[in-house]
Amino acid sequence: MKEILLQELSNSDIEWMVATGHRKEIPANTVVVREGKTLDTLHIILDGTLTVTVSQASNNPLDRAFAAIEGDEILGREIARLSSGDVVGEIPFVNVRSTATTIEAVEKSLVMSIPKQKLAAKLQQDVGFGARFYRAIAILLSDRISQLGRSKLVSSQTLRDMLFVLGELNDSDIDWMIATGSRQKIAANTVIIREGGPVDSLFVLLSGTMSVSVSEDKYNPLTRAFAALEGSDSGKEIARLSRGEIVGETPFIGERLPSATVRATENSLVLSIKRQQLAAKLQQDVGFASRFYRVIATLLSNRLQAMFSRLGYGRRVYSKGQPLNGNVEYEDELDSNVLDSMALAGTRFDWILSRLRGI
Repeated sequence: MKEILLQELSNSDIEWMVATGHRKEIPANTVVVREGKTLDTLHIILDGTLTVTVSQASNNPLDRAFAAIEGDEILGREIARLSSGDVVGEIPFVNVRSTATTIEAVEKSLVMSIPKQKLAAKLQQDVGFGARFYRAIAILLSDRISQLGRSKLVSSQTLRDMLFVLGELNDSDIDWMIATGSRQKIAANTVIIREGGPVDSLFVLLSGTMSVSVSEDKYNPLTRAFAALEGSDSGKEIARLSRGEIVGETPFIGERLPSATVRATENSLVLSIKRQQLAAKLQQDVGFASRFYRVIATLLSNRLQAMFSRLGYGRRVYSKGQPLNGNVEYEDELDSNVLDSMALAGTRFDWILSRLRGI
């Protein structure tokens, strides 16, 4: 049983969930979440097992027609299993998109179901609960990414632009980050985070690019030890980071070591915030903590969605040559609220750059 929720939430948080939610039995083979659908309930698995599958859209109209009639997913493939302590339906609270997976009970299961509206209101009214909730979700998402990343399904991933999450921070949050952090120039080929090594700072990439790589022989401790001693990496690149990305969040979502090496691929500029200073801020300012952990959870959710896209799975509603339909939601389509948030985030990012030029 996963203990993340019990470890991260307070007794009063759990009591509120029990009082607000209701227990629900899920029969075997019941679809709890269907890919592409909006969610109105958060489920906490109390007992049983659920599978997570992604589907690859078929270009054959007959295949799609029969699948629609039979209610089946096209070329569905299981990518994970969820069990006691896992959460289902967190997407609306950390991501603007509908879910990219289908989740189905493989055996009779028991869940605690909490209505979306009640949970959203609680998160808005109780910032302490929000900080603990978003931190727990971030840890769960990080574990899912780690598990999926170890499988043969994923060879690379693309990290989404952090304009999505900068829009979640207050002006005072960004002002504190600028005042507390320091601008650092990172020379090309410099490693700022090493796989399995300590992380001393949180970095916001202001300009330049960086690569994320994992060890090819990840489970051989001798290979990793010699690579660390020699200052070399025989790793495989899994992602490229560009301006706006946050790097080094690992220590703040559990006492764990980074699972990848981050290296500057060109001369870059970062805003560096010392781990101790950020940890103190998170402990002392519960409002900042709630927004920060929501940002991290959003970042991890975006990364997970990007991994699904890399697999070639998920909805592919639009293809070249087809006319656009105003009543259809297309992949990567952004609604007006998201566009407004990204515009605000872009303004804030430019503000950060202009402030740092004077340092």
